[in-house]
Amino acid sequence: MNNNDTWVINRFGMVNFWYYDSQDYMFQNGRLLLRGANGSGKSVTMQLFIPLLLDGNKSPHRLDPFGGKDRRLENYLLEEDSPDDERTGYLFIEFVKGAQKLAIGMGARARKKQGVDSWYFILGGGMVIGDNFRLVKDGACLTKSELRTQAGSAGQVFDSQKEYMQAVNRAVFGFSSPGEYSDMIDLLVQLRSPKLSKDYKPTVIHEILNDSLPPLTEEDLRPLSEAIENMDDQKDKLDAMEASKNAADKIAVAFDHYNRLLAAEKARHCA
Repeated sequence: MNNNDTWVINRFGMVNFWYYDSQDYMFQNGRLLLRGANGSGKSVTMQLFIPLLLDGNKSPHRLDPFGGKDRRLENYLLEEDSPDDERTGYLFIEFVKGAQKLAIGMGARARKKQGVDSWYFILGGGMVIGDNFRLVKDGACLTKSELRTQAGSAGQVFDSQKEYMQAVNRAVFGFSSPGEYSDMIDLLVQLRSPKLSKDYKPTVIHEILNDSLPPLTEEDLRPLSEAIENMDDQKDKLDAMEASKNAADKIAVAFDHYNRLLAAEKARHCA
């Protein structure tokens, strides 16, 4: 696929998030290889971006590749023994298409014993995070209102996770319906695993892909059933027409032979 025709991931980054003040991970033609010893944070790093930033769903079971419910977004901002009472951080993914750049992401503000507030954004219009657009001002991460003001007409800031998800689909992926986009996200969740080399045999991949497909309803199956029935009817008609043509061809051969004999007979009489 031509990279000038579709959005390709260029990098993802953290700002004042988890153990990082600022960290970028660069992609090469949409590909990234993370290497490290067990427990070094590869799975945690990936789960903070895919699929979190694709739909904004920060439910605990989505943050844990094992499907647990113990990990919460606020845990990556404020540890239990943290001396801070609150902390604000950002996550983002940058896409490129030719010379264009587009960033999607989320900001989160965690306060002790008060959970986490989050907001989402899409940034275009030539604005590039870390270049002519900064997520930090005077040593502190932008608040939601500061982000909205700085983004101006070049970006969108969302309070609603659902609105953000729909906007990301429209801006980057272009699925025809939110349901189709959601199905793609569910497939990514199914495929995500920290132990691919151990558990993922072809049969397991087959089961995951099969489970990721939405069940077919009667409404889905009816047009298919009618189409197959119509195909059967057309096949019967074609068979009947072919049999009729074969019979007509035989009659034509016999009639042609008769005409030749009749013409020869008349020719002899005239002679």
